[in-house]
Order: sequence, then C-alpha cells, then structure tokens
Amino acid sequence: MKREEFLRLCGGMFLAAGLPEQLMARMAEPVDGPQALKSIRRITIAVGATKPFKALHLSDTHLTRVDSRDNERKHALAASRQRVFPWAEHYFDAAIRYAREKNLMILHTGDLQDFVSEANIDFIREQLGMGDWYASAGNHEYSQYVGEAKEDAAYRMQSYAKVQSAFPNDLTVASRVINGVNFVAIDDGYYNVTAEQHEAVKREMEKGLPVVLMCHVPLYTPQHCQTILKGNGGLAGYMAGAPLSITETYQQDPSRPASEQWRNRTVQQRAEQSTLDFIAWLKEQSQLKAILCGHCHDFFEERFSPTAMQYTVEAGYKGGAYEIEFV
Repeated sequence: MKREEFLRLCGGMFLAAGLPEQLMARMAEPVDGPQALKSIRRITIAVGATKPFKALHLSDTHLTRVDSRDNERKHALAASRQRVFPWAEHYFDAAIRYAREKNLMILHTGDLQDFVSEANIDFIREQLGMGDWYASAGNHEYSQYVGEAKEDAAYRMQSYAKVQSAFPNDLTVASRVINGVNFVAIDDGYYNVTAEQHEAVKREMEKGLPVVLMCHVPLYTPQHCQTILKGNGGLAGYMAGAPLSITETYQQDPSRPASEQWRNRTVQQRAEQSTLDFIAWLKEQSQLKAILCGHCHDFFEERFSPTAMQYTVEAGYKGGAYEIEFV
C-alpha cells in the first residue's frame, strides 16, 4: 500500500503506546505533516575510532501499517493504535531524508513497528534495504496484538522468523565493526538479558575493540529510574536490571487471577539473576564506551559505568533523534 493511501485509510492518526499515558502528550503540527525532525541533539562520543564518523540514532518509530493481507482483528488493532500521535510516518520519512542528505548510517534501537503485520514487515524490509541500517529489537517488534498475552521467549518465537527476515542483522545478538569500533546490539526488550547473550557479548569484548552497546530498554541507572518513577507516580521504572527492591514497589494488583499476574508491572519488569549478573559485569568492562537505547520516549543521558554514558533517545514518532559523531 502506498504511503498516501495508508494515511488516508488511517486518517493520519497514529498511537505509539508501550508506556503509560502519563508519558504521552498530544502534538500539533501543520496540516500536511512535519517536514523535518522536531528535536535533533548533536553529540560527540569519544570511542577511540580509527577515523571519525557520524550516525543518526533513532528509536520507537511505532509503525502501524495494515493492508488487505492482514485480518480484521489486525485492522481493528491498527485503528486502536492510531489515536494520539498523528505524525509517526512523517517523522520517519523526515529521518530517512535527513540521513540521506547528510550521508549518515542509521542506528535504530527498537520498536520500529508497533505490532507484527504483513504490511509493517514488508515496509520495514523495503526501507532497511535502501540505506545503511543497524538495529536492535524492541518489545513491540514481536507483538502480535498489543497487550494480548505474556511476552516472553516463547511468545517472541511465534513471530521471530518473520520479523528477523526484514532486518539486516541478527536481532538477538549482533556485532558490526565500524572504523575500529565494535557496535554490539542485543535484544533486551522484555527487560532481561539471557546468560547466552551475556556469553556472546563477552566474546565480543574479548576482541579487544572499543564497544558501543545498542539495546532497546535502558539498563538501570538510578537517576533515570527515579525521574521516570516521579513522572508516572511510581507506576514503573521501565529499565532493565533495576534492583528488586525497586521493582517490588511497581504497580501490582494481587487480586488478579494467577493467569493474569503477568500484567502487573512489578512482574513484567522484574530482573532475572542473569540480567543482574550481566549488568554488574558490564560495568566493569573498560572497553564499553557508550550505550544507545530508547523505550522511554524521552531524551536522557546518565553515566552507566566509569567508561560509558548511556544515551536514551527521544521517540521517533515525536521527531526525536541523536546525530552522533564518534571520534
């Protein structure tokens, strides 16, 4: 389906929800849509590159495309997700145009699509095939029907092959060396990192190159977590590896039936021991120079370790991006 047809079908209305409504706000734009990114933060990260280079960091695009191949339930889902932020695809177009004009590769840290649909997958495959992309997966990448069921490894595997086919790099763990810098992408979309992923990242560290880690969910840092909790009334911190003493304070309703306990934020975001071990180990790795992530939909920068800052980018559907020079 062409872009213009899609926008007419959906009335130009998009919803990028994956966070509570307290973290969302309506935006007013020209009637024909935004022509440029709204918020670009230009930063320089010292990583020890053999030659300086630039990239555009995006996240949380939340594409909500459907077409005649998708069933009625999927169309209803798309309609329900197209209510608040009307300019997601306009900003996506603007980001691609910006990257092309400045000859930038694109680093995308998850939730490129809001849910799995035939139209979304085809569009992603087309777009990522036309430029220089490197990506990590978000929690929405494998979502069949948003909020329908507990999202875990088994749930992910229901759509993993279809989603993976549209992306240029492995979505579980991937490595790409650019000008002497190892960009390692991992999937932590469900708030945890497995022991197998830990071992894979350890092997990448053993290459001896400076490392930039890419993931969707920010790894726990105290100031960012407290800022999020303050903003949403203590609902949840939306970070991977938060101490159990913190996640135990998240929203929970013990009266839910056992089959629905997964809906409680304190259950969804509880760190497994493998994740706590990974973060503790990662903080000690002097080769780690930066972490790029998204998920929380707003800019935030905080030191993660003695050698690495964590950069959380504003959502793409808001028109946010980092233009990063790696030196």
